[in-house]
Amino acid sequence: MSLKLVALLLSIAGVAGLAIGYYLRLIISLGKKGSMELEIKEMLLTAKEEGKKIVSASEEKANSILEEARREIREKEEKIQQTESRLIKKEDLLDKRQVDIDKEVEIIKNRVAEIKAIKDKVDKMEVERLQILEKVSNMSQEEAKNEIIKNIEKNHTEDLMVRIQKLEQNGEDILENKAKDILATSIQRLANSVASDVMSTSVNIPNDEIKGKIIGKEGRNIKAFERMSGVEIIVDDTPGNITISSFDPIRRHVAKMALEELIKDGRIQPAKIEKAIEEAQNNINKTIKEKGEQAAYECGVIGLDPRILLILGRLHFRTSYGQNVLQHSIEMSHIAGMIAEEIGANVAVAKAGALLHDIGKALDHEVVGTHVEIGRRILQKFGANEEIVKAMQAHHEEYPYETPESRIVQAADAISGARPGARSDSIENYLKRLGDLEAIANAFPAVEKSYALQAGREIRIFVKPENINDIESKKLARDIAIKIEKDLKYPGEIKVTVIRETRAIEFAR
Repeated sequence: MSLKLVALLLSIAGVAGLAIGYYLRLIISLGKKGSMELEIKEMLLTAKEEGKKIVSASEEKANSILEEARREIREKEEKIQQTESRLIKKEDLLDKRQVDIDKEVEIIKNRVAEIKAIKDKVDKMEVERLQILEKVSNMSQEEAKNEIIKNIEKNHTEDLMVRIQKLEQNGEDILENKAKDILATSIQRLANSVASDVMSTSVNIPNDEIKGKIIGKEGRNIKAFERMSGVEIIVDDTPGNITISSFDPIRRHVAKMALEELIKDGRIQPAKIEKAIEEAQNNINKTIKEKGEQAAYECGVIGLDPRILLILGRLHFRTSYGQNVLQHSIEMSHIAGMIAEEIGANVAVAKAGALLHDIGKALDHEVVGTHVEIGRRILQKFGANEEIVKAMQAHHEEYPYETPESRIVQAADAISGARPGARSDSIENYLKRLGDLEAIANAFPAVEKSYALQAGREIRIFVKPENINDIESKKLARDIAIKIEKDLKYPGEIKVTVIRETRAIEFAR
């Protein structure tokens, strides 16, 4: 066989192989395709069945929802119908009540009209009656009223005044018993108030925050202050104020100066407190010494022991009955000197005895005994002249009057303490009160003159007898008393006495 033939056969065989492979692949692919179509058809059938089931379930659910909605609509329709029925009933009821109200209003209108007609008729009849009365009496209504009032005043004034007097007498008895109770209660309360005024000193503070600093942590500062100063610090709810309490006026003054300095500094602590109290004590000691020396120099009393002057200066911080004891002693010294000069007694002894008569009050809180006995021991201890001791020791009659100077000192004490304004009042206020009292009384037209007596405790008023009778004078006294109560401020009570006298004067010739 030739090579060409062999090559041809090989070519044919190759082509044939390719054709066979192609057809085999074609057959295989066709077989797979048929299988896939079957699967797809099965899937379609399955999907259709599932769709039918879903549609069926959806229809059932939709029917159920629709039925529920219909049921709710029916219920709401029933409720709406019930509400409409109630509203209709209420509307009918309101219509009925409105009809009833309209009827009642109409009835009331008719009654008002009837009442008005009756009132007009009564008014007309009253006017006619008054016209008839005026015609019969020949007087107008106003004139008749005035005449009736005059007759009542004329016939019953005396009875009224007698009744007023009886009521006043009964009232006075009741008031007297009430006054006794008030006085008893006041005396009891007075002890506390006086103790508070005499034994306490107030310190003003810029703000209430400083109270916390004064107290300190756990009360450290206030305890240290009280321990070092010997006073009690009262920190209460009173705004802008702190109270220092102690029986010793010098301690209170030292504490006040120290506390004011600490407040000004703002740094409050135990070390500062101790320093402030020490400085205040030194300043007070200087002040005491200066006041004692100044008082002796002012009165012209020389030759006294410096220790006596130091004790005398302590009286600058002591008060008695509202009167500064040192000023009282200086005043007494001048008075005693004048009296001694007038009668020819020893002026120097009288002045010294008067100046030192209350020196025991400087130590009566610290030493047992009366201030006279304490003062006597002080003067004897520091070598004072015996004549001075005799002059001062008798001013309260605890010792006999051994010398003329002792009587002078006692008289000067009485004069200084008893003069107007010496104790708890000033001469200006005293005189002004008396002048105002007389001015109030003189302002009434029937008053001729008036006199304030007994330091303003009584006023006597003389009236013009031709302008006022006895009954009217009683009323005048009451009117003046009411005017005094309204316009004046005064302690106690003021007695108002109205005096009416008639004098007949003739001359025998």
